This record gives sequence, C-alpha cells and structure tokens, in this order.
Amino acid sequence: MYVFADRLYRKGEEDIELVKNEKQIVFSSAKNRKIIEWLLKNGFHETFIEDIQSEDQSVAYEENEGFKLIILKYFSPSKENELLFEDNNIVMIITKDKLLFLSDFEDVIKKMVSKFYKRYKPDDSIEYLTYTILDILIDNTMNIVDLIDDKLEEIEDIIFKKELDEEEIQKNLYFARRSLNRIAKQSVFENDVINKLYNHYPTQIRKKLKFEFIDLKEHLNFLINESKTYLDRTGYLQNLLMGFISNRMNQAMQRLAAISIIFLPLTFIVGNYGMNFRYMPELNWEYGYVFVWILNLGLGFVIYRWLKKKQWI
Repeated sequence: MYVFADRLYRKGEEDIELVKNEKQIVFSSAKNRKIIEWLLKNGFHETFIEDIQSEDQSVAYEENEGFKLIILKYFSPSKENELLFEDNNIVMIITKDKLLFLSDFEDVIKKMVSKFYKRYKPDDSIEYLTYTILDILIDNTMNIVDLIDDKLEEIEDIIFKKELDEEEIQKNLYFARRSLNRIAKQSVFENDVINKLYNHYPTQIRKKLKFEFIDLKEHLNFLINESKTYLDRTGYLQNLLMGFISNRMNQAMQRLAAISIIFLPLTFIVGNYGMNFRYMPELNWEYGYVFVWILNLGLGFVIYRWLKKKQWI
C-alpha cells in the first residue's frame, strides 16, 4: 500500500489506516482486506465491490451520495510480443477527502506511484489529483501509440529490404492491429467516462478544472484518431508486404519461364535428331555432331541475350 497525505508519503506498510476527514491518496490492491472493510464501513455498496474485483469489468462510471467509482484500463506490454499490449483493470474511488487507486497488478501500481510522486503537491485538491492520475494514464497510452508508430516505420523499412522474415512481420502487424483496436475502443469509453465525471462536479470545480479536462479530452480524441489511422496503416503494410511477396513469386515464375524459353527450341532440335529415320543427311556428315552443338549453343545464347535485354533474367 502506498499513501500520499498532506503531511507525508509512505509505502509498503500494511498497517496504514485510512484516517477519517484526512486527505489521503492511496495506491493499493483491489483485494486489500483493509480497503474493502473501509469501503463497506463507509457506505460503499456491495455490488460496487464485485465490480472493482472483477477482471472482466468494462470501463464504467458509477456514483452514490458519498463515492464516485471509475473503472478504466491500463495498457501494459505483453511478454508474447513487443507490439502486443494487454488492458488491465484499474479502479479509482473518489470521496470528499480520499482518492483510492486500486489494481491487482503490482507493477502497474509501482509505475503509477513513481509518476504520481513527481507531480504530487500536498495542497492540490482531490479533484485536481484525480485529473493528475487520469492524465498519467492517458499519457501512458499515448506513449504506447507513439511506440507502435515507430515500430510500424521500422516494419515499412524492412519490407523494402531484399531479406525479410515474412512470418515475423505478419505476426508483428497482427499484434499491432490487436493493440491499436483495443486502444481505440477503450479510449472511446474512457472519453465518455471522463465527460460524466466532469459533468457531475459542482459548477465551481468545473470552472477551476475546465482547461485540465479539455486537455484530457483532446488527448483522448488524439488517441482515438491516431489509433484508427495507425490501424489503417497496418492494413496498408500488410497489402504492401503481400505485394512484395507476390512480386517475388512473379519474378521466380518469370525466371522459370525464361529457362523454358531457352530450352524449348533446343529440345525441338534434339527431338528432330532423335527420330529413327533411315535417310537423314546429317548422319553421314563428318561435322554434323559439331554443327548441332554449335547451333544449340548459338541459339541458346541469342535467346539468353534477348531475355536479358527484356529483363526477364
């Protein structure tokens, strides 16, 4: 458990208590027993407990008299592929003097705490600190989209090289499409959630945080548009790759056809002299064998030069 308060910042202490009427920002697990007990004791509905502990819960916004509940997604890199990012549930519970950030993934909590620590000011309001966490989450997703963009540029450069691993490129494009599709979809939902959160604030708070939330919405719109743009780009790269593969196959077939063209007249000549007729003038000619060899070589060379000029070989 990590706790930020007006007076201090503490971490890794399971006996940390949530103090009544004291502003605290808590980063912890959604299954932390003390957190659950505190929520139930302070009027947090049991159905909300099921929502925050469910791994399949989608992006959502709920509230009652004392709580605001936000469920969002944190995108983390997968071990399967560098372009595959998994969306993990994170929960934000907001009260008058508490902000709880809950996740079942320790590395997610550590990354969030590290970034939040750099921006945390004890005098900031709960509403502004909520904006700060939302901004960190969205910035993380924007960095992922930028990373995918860089990787797609690398893939485009690789496609134009003679030696390329087609299977690896296809796999990277597949995982990039999956990640971008998830980001675009979740960003639409998160935009809706942030709109609801902002609209449920009192008028005075909305005025104070107007430009901060405009910034969040702009970033989310950027994510939605860029994700769809890069999604289209993966389709373009797949078509480009298939075009290069098809072109290489055509070149291979062209070479095979060129070899067939060279040997076709030679086969015709050899076929003629393979016939068993009694009267064939060249059979008794002293230089007949040499003549046929010269004819074959000369004809093959002429055809080869013609194909070379046509760039078939």
